[in-house]
Amino acid sequence: MSNPFFPDAYADSAYAIDYAQLYRDGVRGIIFDIDNTLVYPDAPADDKAAELFGRLRAIGLQTVLVSNNNEKRVGPFAEALGTPYVCKALKPSLKGYRKALSIMNLAPGEVACIGDQIYTDIWGAKRLNMRAFLTAPFTLDEEPQIRLKRLLEKPVLSAYLRGRKETA
Repeated sequence: MSNPFFPDAYADSAYAIDYAQLYRDGVRGIIFDIDNTLVYPDAPADDKAAELFGRLRAIGLQTVLVSNNNEKRVGPFAEALGTPYVCKALKPSLKGYRKALSIMNLAPGEVACIGDQIYTDIWGAKRLNMRAFLTAPFTLDEEPQIRLKRLLEKPVLSAYLRGRKETA
């Protein structure tokens, strides 16, 4: 049995993932976290994010933002990128992920999730058997509760990265 906290892949950035290859592999939708995955925490959607979402649409991929943040943060960000969203998702609760699947009308096996946190983004996605990509965060200068989560993630991330090196 695979570890539910281990991502399927690790990327230095959400912008470094080969989305065309994911499409060729049968992925038809992407669920994204926002803060520290697409932009710095609390930053607005930027040109780089807009270009990425345009490229994803051109490939044929649907997108949904799933965030634990509130409407005030997530709504304008999603609007700037022209994508649907789920706010106050309470990740790793499955409710937000299921809502995103419903929005896209896709099965879990057709969706990949991209996020920077193991105990929210990765664990939630893996619980529904979606592909999960862990990205390096933009910054580690975060709120105290996020810093605590990062500290708790360290042993899991170390074990995952060690396992990758042993199989390489």
